Parts: sequence; structure tokens; C-alpha cells
Amino acid sequence: MDELEQDESHIPSRDDEAATGKPAMRWYVLKVQSNRERTIRDALLKRIKRDHLEEYFGEIIIPTEKVVETKGGKKKVREQRLYPGYIMIQMVLNDDSWYLVRDTGGVGDFTGAAGKPIPMQDEEIARMLGQEEKKEDEPTKVKINLAVGDTVKIGEGTFESFEGSIEAIDDTSGKISVLIEIFGRPTPVELEHWQVEKM
Repeated sequence: MDELEQDESHIPSRDDEAATGKPAMRWYVLKVQSNRERTIRDALLKRIKRDHLEEYFGEIIIPTEKVVETKGGKKKVREQRLYPGYIMIQMVLNDDSWYLVRDTGGVGDFTGAAGKPIPMQDEEIARMLGQEEKKEDEPTKVKINLAVGDTVKIGEGTFESFEGSIEAIDDTSGKISVLIEIFGRPTPVELEHWQVEKM
């Protein structure tokens, strides 16, 4: 865990500001170069440490979810960004912190009206942080490039060469239900998604 990361269970609010007399950290959304989110996050963390501005910054999060891809029958888990090109940053907005963020390579701007950073609402951030926590308990999703209703051909297994239409998709297990005709009757069969190909 990064030194700058704090306990997610408490989201600073305006009440904290009144109680401590110090400005509360708020969550902001940064537009950044897509596919460079992790590098930009690391650069921000380095600059915060170098400039001794830790007191103005909390967590910097790249919201992700885990997906399973199957290639050649082998399952591989990878993290997929939920919001490509965006980073969530917890900070006290002042001249120093604003300049540090804006002056970091790859950072476009804060989301907000006409360049003025607008903090996220507490309920929005609680929902997004909830997604991050839930990600740990939740079963990983399988990436399936098929949709219900697609016509497919079965490539292997007992029903090899049969054609049918997809009736249901389970992106947790990676299994699909295909409706094929057996002895003149439509019959659903359960298959792994990689056992079929779209026609």
C-alpha cells in the first residue's frame, strides 16, 4: 500500500473541515491520457513526495474490474479500467496542489465547469469506492464477445458442428446456453463460450 493511501472507510466531508479547522480533502476526477493512467498515477505520487505536499493529498485511484479472457481454452485474468482516460484523486485544492497536478505530464484537466475543478458529491464517490471494495469479493467477469440471439456453430465437444442460437450468457462462469435442434426439437445445451464461434 502506498504511503499516501488512507483508510477508504472514511470519506472526508465538509463536517470534518468545521471540526478540525483544516480544509477537508475532496475527491476530484482528472482527465488523463488513455492507456497511461498507471504511469501518470505513479508520476503524481513521486511529485507529491518530492515537493513534500503529502498533507494535501490522499488516495489516487484508477477504478478497475477483473475480467477473464479465454484464449485457446486457457483462462487468463486481467484488470480492465472502468473509466479509461480518468483518474480519481483525493486532495485539498489550493494553488500548490492544483499546480502540481496540472503540471504533471499526461494530465489533461480536472473535470468541471470551464476548467474550475468541481469536487465529486460524497454519494458519488461512496458508490465508486464501494465498487472498488466490492471488486475484491465479487467473482471475476469473463469477457465474452457474444450476445443473446447470436447464431453460432459448435466447434468441439459432443455437439460439434451443430448450429444454434444463444439463449443465455453467464459472464461469471463463462458458460453459455445454446438452443440446438435434436431429433427435430429445440434443446438447450450448456457450453463453454470458447467452444462456439459466431456465424
